[in-house]
Amino acid sequence: MRRKEKRLLQFAGLLIAALLFLPNVGLWSLYRDRVFENSPEIVEGPGGIPQIQGVNVRPQKDAQVGRDGMRRKDWHDYEAIRRDAARSGNGEQGKPFPLTDTDRVDQAYRENGFNIYVSDRISLNRSVADIRHPNCKQKLYGEKLPNTSIIIPFHNEGWSSLLRTVHSVLNRSPPELIAEVILVDDFSDKEHLKGSLEEYMVRLPKVRILRTKKREGLIRTRLLGAAAANGEVITFLDSHCEANINWLPPLLDRIADNRKSIVCPMIDVIDHDNFGYETQAGDAMRGAFDWEMYYKRIPIPSELTKDDSSEPFESPVMAGGLFAVDRKWFWELGGYDTGLEIWGGEQYEISFKVWMCGGRMEDIPCSRVGHIYRKYVPYKVPGGVSLARLRNTGSGMCMESKHFSSGSPVRLETCLKGRGEAGWSHGQVFTFGWREDIRVGGPMHTKKVCFDAISHNSPVTLYDCHGLKGNQLWRYRKDKSLYHPISNSCIDSNPTERKVFMNTCDPSVPSQQWVFEKTNTTILETFNRNSN
Repeated sequence: MRRKEKRLLQFAGLLIAALLFLPNVGLWSLYRDRVFENSPEIVEGPGGIPQIQGVNVRPQKDAQVGRDGMRRKDWHDYEAIRRDAARSGNGEQGKPFPLTDTDRVDQAYRENGFNIYVSDRISLNRSVADIRHPNCKQKLYGEKLPNTSIIIPFHNEGWSSLLRTVHSVLNRSPPELIAEVILVDDFSDKEHLKGSLEEYMVRLPKVRILRTKKREGLIRTRLLGAAAANGEVITFLDSHCEANINWLPPLLDRIADNRKSIVCPMIDVIDHDNFGYETQAGDAMRGAFDWEMYYKRIPIPSELTKDDSSEPFESPVMAGGLFAVDRKWFWELGGYDTGLEIWGGEQYEISFKVWMCGGRMEDIPCSRVGHIYRKYVPYKVPGGVSLARLRNTGSGMCMESKHFSSGSPVRLETCLKGRGEAGWSHGQVFTFGWREDIRVGGPMHTKKVCFDAISHNSPVTLYDCHGLKGNQLWRYRKDKSLYHPISNSCIDSNPTERKVFMNTCDPSVPSQQWVFEKTNTTILETFNRNSN
């Protein structure tokens, strides 16, 4: 009997202790709730840092165990956020730089396709506005995440834009998640990207530089960096980006959950003129493409957002070169196709392989990275590209369109010389390819208007590209004429009136002979073969 009484007393003692001291029940719970109900209101201070009556508080970063048994924690670096929030000056908080007419000179864009003069006057460590969905500030991610190698390919990149990319990655990433930052130089010939860059990067932790032995192009340069990577995850960025607050953990968390996920941040826009940082039009939208393989962004179906637009969502294809992928999974997919020369198609290749091989393609709204969209592409790519100027052999003048809108005429104008391809008038650059049409603009900035002709003696105009051939079908013949099968006539020119029009084909007439300047001969041969 005494033994039973003793056990009852022990049980009662344990029950009283539980009621008093366990954190979520009993008297302690009542006391805690009452204290917190009457405590000063916690508000969000500058940079999203919680404050109690004006005093900055560093939130508890200890890991929490979720319902699924996973340990998660807050990866925000609140001290870095506080420092960024206190910064002021040119371009700080991602604000546009106040441009003058001097800042807008053409030379500012010549070498980089964006205003390098403005970039050089903005801090390499500049702050950007936290434009994430409010829910992102409360999210917790896995306590143990895979580390990553950041791969940044570049060719003749501007000094300040390249360094600002590296600084933003190092400043806004948890150090334990960065295995290394690999800069891959695709045979740059700018002096500042040689010894000076080597000396500068020695100061920065975990940064190393690889260099190609010849011009390889973007895709093979990325592959070189990926082959040298040691991290568990590979994260590709462009060389003119700025990582936003807490951008990396949301990406790595999804890969930790499913190693066959390729995940992309929201790509924000850094203005090529004033370097203002803002969201893309429509903000979070998923990638898609039309029948002509043009990338586009479309609204996310409501069933994917689950009433929370901060949640990751599936996307048919990714935007391009900003994404993270498990390193082993990347090579299981075969990496990139080494035959790809320039950007603009690699995202389809990777995306299709992911879906066909049982993977997932996701966009992550709580991860944001700013990107400069160039005014034009300022460099040549290996082997040339499918762009050309159409020079008339009779007059020595070039076809040009001053307006890239449907219905605008094509005219004959003096060929611009001596400034290189980047200095050509955009209206004198044309692209042709598998559609057997001819479009205004370089292959990476092609306008969706095509050469169009209605009938014999009609002017050559631009019209919205429809991809159905017809009036937009062209053949480039051995006699250097541009033949139009529908009207059974060729493009002719009148240099006196600067007109370009359709006329009865006559191989002996120089005004009907056109030479494609600065083009890829392989692509031209393919165009001719398909046409014939």
